[in-house]
Amino acid sequence: MELFTPEFGLVFWMFVAFACLYFILAKWGWPFIIKSMEERADLIDKGVAYAQQAKANLDNAKAEADKLIAEAQSQQADILREAARMRTELIEKARSDAAEEEKKVRAASQISLEQARKEAEKQMRLEMGDLALQIAEKVIRRNLSGDDAQRALVDQYLNEVETKN
Repeated sequence: MELFTPEFGLVFWMFVAFACLYFILAKWGWPFIIKSMEERADLIDKGVAYAQQAKANLDNAKAEADKLIAEAQSQQADILREAARMRTELIEKARSDAAEEEKKVRAASQISLEQARKEAEKQMRLEMGDLALQIAEKVIRRNLSGDDAQRALVDQYLNEVETKN
């Protein structure tokens, strides 16, 4: 059983090696490890605080974005209402302008038609007067004896006039 029972020299030297290692670690190793762990813990704490702050900023930004979206939608609705109102006004104005223009055109065409009718009547009277003079001239040139012959001549000239027109 010598394997399981260590000798005193082995135990002593193991204890001395352990004490040296413990002293070296306690003097230089543990402070560095503890300092590194504290720095890492501080870094983790700062990261958590930064993440919480970022989450708070994100929540604020999201709330502000929702507020801006609601405001933009409200402005959009106002603009659409204003555009619809302006469109209705423009349509009504165009209709009233078209009605006024129609009245003006009708009045102008009425006046034009009336003038054309008067001009046609005047022209017709002049032509009828000329025709009457021509007929009278032809009747006088021809010395007709008798009413029947004169009537026949007048009818003949009237028929000629009608066929020309």
